[in-house]
Amino acid sequence: MKDDELLAGHLQELRRGTVVLACLSTLERPHYGYALLETLEKSGFPVDGNTLYPLLRRLEKQGLLTSEWNTEEARPRKFYQVSADGLAVLERMTREWRVLDDAIRALGQGEHHE
Repeated sequence: MKDDELLAGHLQELRRGTVVLACLSTLERPHYGYALLETLEKSGFPVDGNTLYPLLRRLEKQGLLTSEWNTEEARPRKFYQVSADGLAVLERMTREWRVLDDAIRALGQGEHHE
């Protein structure tokens, strides 16, 4: 059905715009990639691995995440955690998210200002 495809595309676009916020928020505590995928999915925010791993590398390159290899187990795992700069970005993004959420709610209730 065309409407379902249309909605799916818009929902994907909305999630794509919020995945950085979801990752930074979750990574206040260290996670390795697969555990992060699972945590996001259990929280109702499924992200494809092909989206997440390049995003983690980009956020690390931007200085918003730090990473550390854990080689104590049989399989080495790279753990990511939000950096001080990442926390500052998370705080600003969260504030902006709340402003946008309030604005959408107000629009839906006809409370816009002219």
